[in-house]
Amino acid sequence: MKTYTIGLDYGTLSGRCVLVDCENGQELAEAVCVYPHGVMDDTLPGGEKLPPLYALQHPEDYLLVLRTTVREVLAKTGVAPEQVAGIGIDFTSCTILPVDETGTPLCLNPAYTGERHAYVKLWKHHAAQPEADELNALAEQRGEAWLDIYGGRISSEWMLPKVLEILRDAPEIYHKTARFMEAGDWIVSTLVGKEIHSISFAGYKGLYHNGHYPSNDFMVALDPGLDGIVGTKISKNIVDFTAPAGVLSDAGAALTGLCPGTTVAVPQIDAHAAMPALQITGAGELMLIMGTSACHIANAETGKNVSGICGYVPGGVFPGLYTYEAGQAAVGDIFDWFVKNCVPAAYQAEAEEKNCNLHALLTEKAERLAIGETGLVALDWFNGNRSVLDDSSLSGLILGLTLGTKPEHIYRALLESTAFGTKMILDAMQFPVRGIKVAGGIANKNALLMQIYADVLNQSIGICQSTQAGALGSAIYAAVAAGVYPDFAAAAEAMGTPVSKYYHPNPENHAAYQKLYEEYVRLHDYFGRGGNDVMHRLHK
Repeated sequence: MKTYTIGLDYGTLSGRCVLVDCENGQELAEAVCVYPHGVMDDTLPGGEKLPPLYALQHPEDYLLVLRTTVREVLAKTGVAPEQVAGIGIDFTSCTILPVDETGTPLCLNPAYTGERHAYVKLWKHHAAQPEADELNALAEQRGEAWLDIYGGRISSEWMLPKVLEILRDAPEIYHKTARFMEAGDWIVSTLVGKEIHSISFAGYKGLYHNGHYPSNDFMVALDPGLDGIVGTKISKNIVDFTAPAGVLSDAGAALTGLCPGTTVAVPQIDAHAAMPALQITGAGELMLIMGTSACHIANAETGKNVSGICGYVPGGVFPGLYTYEAGQAAVGDIFDWFVKNCVPAAYQAEAEEKNCNLHALLTEKAERLAIGETGLVALDWFNGNRSVLDDSSLSGLILGLTLGTKPEHIYRALLESTAFGTKMILDAMQFPVRGIKVAGGIANKNALLMQIYADVLNQSIGICQSTQAGALGSAIYAAVAAGVYPDFAAAAEAMGTPVSKYYHPNPENHAAYQKLYEEYVRLHDYFGRGGNDVMHRLHK
């Protein structure tokens, strides 16, 4: 009897599910469930107005993904639940929610449906920037060694600033919370009927390193209300990927339509889960995941502190390796913002006449432009800067606009800005990268963007064939957890997706881009490293 695994990839706007043949990694079916509540950044479901920089979600949306997508892929293929050896989950991070003693999210309690801090705080919830600034200042003042492990600065996107924000703004919610959980951990805990906390989420976003969180002495110095939080509201029981998270409980089976006793893998951060799918299981290759935002992930055999990146975690993705993470807080979101807000009606009419969307039209026009022809350079900080400045108060910038500037000029400058941001990250990493593999919808849709990246980085770039690399990677984690394969190297070799296309750098283009990149670096340091704090002042 053939064996299959299921991978579930929880993204920013939807959950994706794939059913995978364990023998060869073939994705037999996929299903997508768009979150009904989406990203709540304006109002709560009851109409309560949200402050600026909020990004909340509803946990019922996550359960709906389980109820619908797994059954859909089984129905599409005719595969019986008995043939599914395991299920793997990946999730955006840091995406946290407060739960009570039973594991029920507080926002599901009728008493708290109108309390914004009772809901899920999505990864791009940036309202905790003041708490992050306070945390960073205190850690630097005290000389906390863990701060350098995480690049010298903790993001407002991470767990502790968000928890501190709840303590300060909604102390009742804080005190009613039995546990603050990553949403990926909560979903897996719901499936297996016991609490699970993954090394992936805790290590990268929770400041858990080599068996320890920051000391209670630090927590109390940050705020006396945090006294004793580690071991109570933040769990110390962290699990790695050397064993399964557990098996489906009766309730988990009822949610998914799978059989009780089906193996469930330890959950992984969404971007990290794609590594085995891209057949990256060793040191030296860079994985670039491009979507609404971007993650830059590389393995090494040793750990060292790297200023400006999100940090490294031993065993964070694979046992026995140190995996480094950096990222850009917006990539696809920038292009989408421009198309939705800054393109005249005449372009929309032209796109309709050509039977294409605005992205395709703008890309076609931008491709005709020579490098530097537009006289524009942009900073890719439209959702703040994650790496290497780690400051969500920074903002986007487009320099060089004239009355002759056209939409395609700006669009190309925005494409180039994200490539420059990636180069800034690679320059900061300071260890050799012997190849780059890219996954994500944008990589398969925009050839101009990928050629720009190859030219700017002066590296050949391989594009992953799978359009659901995160979900496929989660299915590979499930295959290892279920014992179908003995380790990740064997599973990735058998089930991973090949490179469908390479983009190679053009030496002349690289030389031309170096001049623009130098201007990008000047602007980056001027606005981001204290030369001019106008962005912070405007933000306030």
